[in-house]
Amino acid sequence: MSEAPRLHLLTDDRILAREDFVEVAEAILERGGARMALHLRGPRTSGRDLWARGRALSSVTAESGASLRVNDRVDLALALGADGVHLGARSLPPGVVRALAGETLRIGRSVHGIDEVVSLENASHLEALDYLMVGTLFPTPSHPDREGGGPERLARIRERTSLPLVGVGGITPERVAALATALPGMRRWGIALIRGVWEAASPPDALERYLEALEMTA
Repeated sequence: MSEAPRLHLLTDDRILAREDFVEVAEAILERGGARMALHLRGPRTSGRDLWARGRALSSVTAESGASLRVNDRVDLALALGADGVHLGARSLPPGVVRALAGETLRIGRSVHGIDEVVSLENASHLEALDYLMVGTLFPTPSHPDREGGGPERLARIRERTSLPLVGVGGITPERVAALATALPGMRRWGIALIRGVWEAASPPDALERYLEALEMTA
């Protein structure tokens, strides 16, 4: 597999339901290309609707070189020919997913602290993963009940694993440098976003600002 993109753009049910979702997503994917991964994430969106949106974006992801991921649904990731599947605490265990998918999918897992990483390691699931998505780093409307752990949460988890880390939660372009400071010498890390891109006046331009911030830390 090629190196993972450093920017992961997530969706939610509200974003997926927008009438202009496919049009906006295509513009974003064309701008981001191989530098980004788009996650189809919709806990309350039906499998049929997720599949339809993935199919609608299949040609532009292939042409742009962008990576397509599906959250939770291993079956949809395989049916769409996606590059990866992203798992949460309620998803199938990573080891089970790896046994099902083999090396056809990149597999990521969300964690919110060192305890989850230790649990995955003790259950021999950490070795099945390609990366960890670590949150919540800064306060965000997506998870108002979670206190932001800051860049220090990334630093603590880095001490436990050499897996690539993707920070998520309240990240702005201005905060990217702080994440780089918390991970000195680590090249395999990235960021995940929702509102910072989707709610911008120009989502492709907002995406570019994040990508430029990441490039300054390379």
